[in-house]
Amino acid sequence: MTNEFKTNQLAFSRVKEAYQLKYNGVKENLYKHGLNPNNYHLYIRVFKYDGIVELWGKNKYQEQYTLFREYVICNNSGELGPKRKQGDYQVPEGYYHIDRFNPKSKFHLSLGINYPNTSDSILGNQNKLGGDIFIHGDCVTVGCVPITDNEIKSLYVYCVEAINNGQSSIPVSIFPAKMEDENIYYLNSIQKNSDTKDLWIDLEKGYTYFNTYKKLPNISFLDNGRHRVSQR
Repeated sequence: MTNEFKTNQLAFSRVKEAYQLKYNGVKENLYKHGLNPNNYHLYIRVFKYDGIVELWGKNKYQEQYTLFREYVICNNSGELGPKRKQGDYQVPEGYYHIDRFNPKSKFHLSLGINYPNTSDSILGNQNKLGGDIFIHGDCVTVGCVPITDNEIKSLYVYCVEAINNGQSSIPVSIFPAKMEDENIYYLNSIQKNSDTKDLWIDLEKGYTYFNTYKKLPNISFLDNGRHRVSQR
């Protein structure tokens, strides 16, 4: 893998600044957690209720991921539950991946989420699904996942390095909450419809599998918008 992706990103002033401020700390933190800065893969978990973005990593030829960084979600919009249409102010919930890097974002730097995914397209408003969902800086949101400008700098660098060193896609799972203990009881108490209930069942399966094995499950989409969560 060449450095073409990273080189292109560094042509933008905000990315260049992020590297100047964060790159040494990024490398140090990766080494601290046994991750090779030149050969690691990322996985991102977002928890809306808990207000946390978790960053997990593994070396390319390893199977199990390690939690090595957390970010605080500093603002929120909408409520717990999936996004089903444009303008509902909802942060999506489901299994996604980073599909674009925006070095000239209105919100400092931003990482695009591939909403709507297949499930969203089946279950959402067919003519008005919306889009442009990001993890971004500036600590404001109308349906995205905001962190501070300072923290998006570091997250952006981690993601650029992973893609530049060969990761084809960075998976992102967005959960209503950590799917365990008191949170499960709370989620069960606020379920408003079968659509949300079914989604949360599917998300809990993926959450539990990953927590148990520290490996990503295989996720496939069914014709009714549900998910098949299985061992890889």
